[in-house]
Amino acid sequence: MTGDGTYLKHMWGRLALGLALLVLSLSAAPASAETLKVDRGLCHAETGLDTPDSSLSSLQFSCNGTPAGYHDASLWLRAEPGRVPDWRNDVALMVHQSRFDRLAVAFTYADGQVRWQQVLQGDYGPHWRAGGQIMFDAPERSVALTGITLRFDRLASLGLLRARLVPKGDAVVQSTGMAVTIGAALTLLLVSGIYSLSLAVAVRRQYLAWQAGWSATMLLWGAVWSQAHLGLAPGLAGTVSAQIATFLACSAVAIATASAILAVDPEIVARRLRVAALGLGGFVGVIGVPLALIRSENLAQWGDILGLIIIADLIAVAAYLGLAWRRGSVEARDFLAAWCLPMAVLAFIHVVDVDDSLWGGGSKIMVLLAATWQALWLSASATRRLALLRVERDSARASEALAQQLARRDPLTGLLNRRGFVESVTPLLDRARADDLSAALLLVDIDRFKSINDVHGHDAGDAVLCEVARRIERWEGPMCTVARLGGEEFGLLTIGMEGIVLARFAESVRRGIAACDHSVVIGEGSVTGSVGVAEVRPAGDFQQLYRLADEALYDAKRGGRDCVVVQRCVNGPPGEAPDREAALSS
Repeated sequence: MTGDGTYLKHMWGRLALGLALLVLSLSAAPASAETLKVDRGLCHAETGLDTPDSSLSSLQFSCNGTPAGYHDASLWLRAEPGRVPDWRNDVALMVHQSRFDRLAVAFTYADGQVRWQQVLQGDYGPHWRAGGQIMFDAPERSVALTGITLRFDRLASLGLLRARLVPKGDAVVQSTGMAVTIGAALTLLLVSGIYSLSLAVAVRRQYLAWQAGWSATMLLWGAVWSQAHLGLAPGLAGTVSAQIATFLACSAVAIATASAILAVDPEIVARRLRVAALGLGGFVGVIGVPLALIRSENLAQWGDILGLIIIADLIAVAAYLGLAWRRGSVEARDFLAAWCLPMAVLAFIHVVDVDDSLWGGGSKIMVLLAATWQALWLSASATRRLALLRVERDSARASEALAQQLARRDPLTGLLNRRGFVESVTPLLDRARADDLSAALLLVDIDRFKSINDVHGHDAGDAVLCEVARRIERWEGPMCTVARLGGEEFGLLTIGMEGIVLARFAESVRRGIAACDHSVVIGEGSVTGSVGVAEVRPAGDFQQLYRLADEALYDAKRGGRDCVVVQRCVNGPPGEAPDREAALSS
């Protein structure tokens, strides 16, 4: 509980920081910006599509009520003279991308001159700006600007229309700031998507692939909404881009839902809640198709309904993740922490109108920034979780390796035991056979060891064995492997040593054992060892060596102990009996 409490504090702390940054950024738009809305200072008129722009002066504008019937006609919106700031020519009109066939803007001056600028669906020319905006600069003239009129042909929904009047200098700053912010967010989404996909492939986790898909969808949505894609495909300007952005936004919600739900073990939470959350997410994704194609006047109302469905989906996902977290799911904890800021942002933008804040990016740039924060959080959480799993895996492997190492070692002397000895000498014997070298096995048995235990105790016997092991260990090397085979028996296997050289080596082993000082544990008594040597040329297998060495050791014991007996064997062709001879030294 302490760990979860600490994590919760960090989660809410980061959430508060994220919200604080977003709230502070709401003040980024200059105070001099003037919002244009139909219900606040804009007068309107409706005409047929065939009405020429030059008929502006003869139109009868109404400053009351709400326009109607403009879906298949032309909607004219005029800012009242008192609403246009006295900026003379230092003004720019920022119109946020919407669904229309044509937008023409008329700047009217005190001398009666009217200057027109226009964009068409599929052709915004130099007027498009980052953040889904279209900018019209008032022409530079020496007379005062007295009015601005906007003409929309086949406008889909007036409720989605937003326009602002901004000083030209501020418009440039806002466009630059918007471009930098969006560029940074899209870059982070790209990096997060690639990283999540690489993790999904590396560790084969399905939810990471969904997470990568969500980052990619949000990346595409951000590029299309912000009009960044018009630099490569200018023909998509207008309605097509708006429709694509709507479809991608709905798809992102569906993919995000799947990513969060599928990250949690399905056995943790009730199946009904899981199905409900996935069903809501899937419904949002499916409804995005017809919603993207709608061009009716009630498009804004459909958008509000969709927003309520998305909030219901987020509540279902939050409930699912919350229950899973309470039941011990680490993945649910991480996803819930990642979803906190986006959910808070969605709730905030449904309560507070922020569409004219953040350099005009409004709710959409807030969603983009929250999505970027979520993608980075999820990537960091996945990295941290996988790092912990890797640490646990490495620890388990180290423990397994240590256990295997201990299983191959004699716990008393630290030398290899019989199992470890057989495993270690196998490569040596293979090498000897490949190079046509001889192999020799020396079996060393401590003489009258039982009497040491009987007279001085088993602790003294253990001390004697350890001292002998330390002496034998000196001969350990690339060409020789040593071990305690059991009880008071030790083994040394060497390759490439034969004849008189081998006999001298065995004799040095016998003398080395006899020279060990055991006075501390057994007094003045001496300890000797009998050595049985098996020399096979060319090298045979371990079983043959051990059988011959054991016979030689038996002969050494029967011959009076404290001596060396060598059994030599020359292996002939297959099917032919080997030649054997024995030699005794003391």
